[in-house]
Amino acid sequence: MWFLKIIFVCMVSLSLLFLCILCLTEIKSLDNRQLNANIRHEWWWTWSCSGSRCRRSETPAAELPSGTQCSLQACRLTCGRFGALWPLPTGHTVISQKLLSFHTNNINFDLSSITDKACHEFLSKASQIFVQNLKTECGLNCSFVKETHISVRIRVSTTELTLGWETDEGYTLELTSKGDLITVTIDASTVYGARHGLESLSQLTAVHQCSKDGRSNLVIVSGAKISDRPVYPHRGLLLDTSRNFLPVSAMLRTIDAMAASKMNVLHWHATDSHSFPLQSPRVPQLAKYGAYSEQEVYSTSDVSELVSYGQQRGVRVLLEIDGPAHAGMGWQWGREAGLGDLAVCVGWQPWHKYCIQPPCGQLNPANPNLYKVMADLFKDISESFSYSSGFHMGGDEVFLPCWNSSQEIVDWMQTQSLGRTKLDFIKAWAYYQQQLLRVWDAQVGHSKTPIILWSSHLTDPAIIQRYLDKDRYVIQTWVEKASDVNHLLLSLGYRVIITTKDTWYLDHGFWGSTTYHNWKVVYDNKLPKGFKGVLGGETAMWGELVDQFSLDAKVWPRAAAMAERLWADPNSSSIEAENRLRHHRQRLVRRGINAEAVAPEWCFQNEGECGNDR
Repeated sequence: MWFLKIIFVCMVSLSLLFLCILCLTEIKSLDNRQLNANIRHEWWWTWSCSGSRCRRSETPAAELPSGTQCSLQACRLTCGRFGALWPLPTGHTVISQKLLSFHTNNINFDLSSITDKACHEFLSKASQIFVQNLKTECGLNCSFVKETHISVRIRVSTTELTLGWETDEGYTLELTSKGDLITVTIDASTVYGARHGLESLSQLTAVHQCSKDGRSNLVIVSGAKISDRPVYPHRGLLLDTSRNFLPVSAMLRTIDAMAASKMNVLHWHATDSHSFPLQSPRVPQLAKYGAYSEQEVYSTSDVSELVSYGQQRGVRVLLEIDGPAHAGMGWQWGREAGLGDLAVCVGWQPWHKYCIQPPCGQLNPANPNLYKVMADLFKDISESFSYSSGFHMGGDEVFLPCWNSSQEIVDWMQTQSLGRTKLDFIKAWAYYQQQLLRVWDAQVGHSKTPIILWSSHLTDPAIIQRYLDKDRYVIQTWVEKASDVNHLLLSLGYRVIITTKDTWYLDHGFWGSTTYHNWKVVYDNKLPKGFKGVLGGETAMWGELVDQFSLDAKVWPRAAAMAERLWADPNSSSIEAENRLRHHRQRLVRRGINAEAVAPEWCFQNEGECGNDR
């Protein structure tokens, strides 16, 4: 018994000794943190604007010299004609040199002139998003400034809520200050233009830490005038959710970054031969046989959330159901259901004999049941998406040896008086496209929807007019910068969306012999001039080597570089845009986007000192 008592006393003693050591360690840690805090707030770098560059002081300063700012963010707000605005405004822009401190609690929105209920609701939510972005950027340790009040008046001249190629996205913004009152007026034709105006207003603010207690503070310019509207109506980003499933949260985060960059089209490449993750209530077999798992499916409620979330942020979700190529997983149940082969070559090996990329699979144009299934799928799609500015039917990389290896298709072609030449297979392809268009029109009840197709053998300028009506089809080209395809299609009167393969493919540089295109290459790629048929362009994040964990860094801020090209199409090059792009990258990071770094931080803090190294 006495032995147990001795053991108990020893254990208690050791425990007390361990607690004492922990307390001493924590006290020492607190002392170190306090020492570091004191060191941090005894000095700081300061910045002053010289020309269009913020210059860092040569030595740390104990006090804030006149004409300087205690943060690079604050300096950038008023340095240069356009400050930290991204993308570049296209009209008259003036920004004052003075900054005023404020807090989000003292922002008031005046929507009294908006009498339409739907528009009022849209702008009310847009105002909430604006405030939340500022709160997110400033953080939890944001100082309250009770003196300054901001009144934001928003006016729109129409009740239009459709977002498409014809939407007026222009706006004007005027900011004035008198005493402790800042007055902002945003005028626009549509709610989307007003939303862009709010985004620009958020970019006239900055976060800095000038107080010795380490708290953050929001500042805003004391005056500004901006007149702005986009050059191109289609400013898009393609996300591929077939190769690797992207959760809805990652897609919503991407929409946030697009909104911050004034991009307006999320091109959702939802399906491919790898998987069919999109739920179709009328054709549940597509996702049942095509999804990677039961959890990796986009439900109708997911689709609804994406569409509404995007619209509220000025981003239209453009769905693509790829075909007739790139269609394998999800289509293999037809024979079991008594419908015959809806697709052929599905999963065939060796794959390089039957397709561009494994797994193989192409839709079967000879099977009339295919078009019945498509009718049900299209009906579901038409009930979930707006198609005033197009539905994407894919149409790229049809691999003729696949169809040529199907006896059913070869026999059917013979009944259509077709042989087995390349032109004969293109005619079979054109038949498929004609039938698909007929099915689509029957489901939506009209023949007005613009149909978007990837450039391909079928859209070859030498033959396209035989098969595709220029008033109905829009061609999304994915050719190299040096190609003449864009000019030839435009000369024939076709509308085009440009996705320049050797500058705007964001997956390049991660596989094969492809080359990585940094943001400067993306930015400096210009669209053809002198053609009214250029709707705009897209960057493409093909998904073979990207998932939710690497998405942000591979897309941003390179997609934002294209966003400025399509919004403003400036005559200047990436050299002049570099300082603003770095700040926009920081803005995205503060809003929760894991955008990749574009330079060492020293270069960020010393604008113009790192040359033009690509």
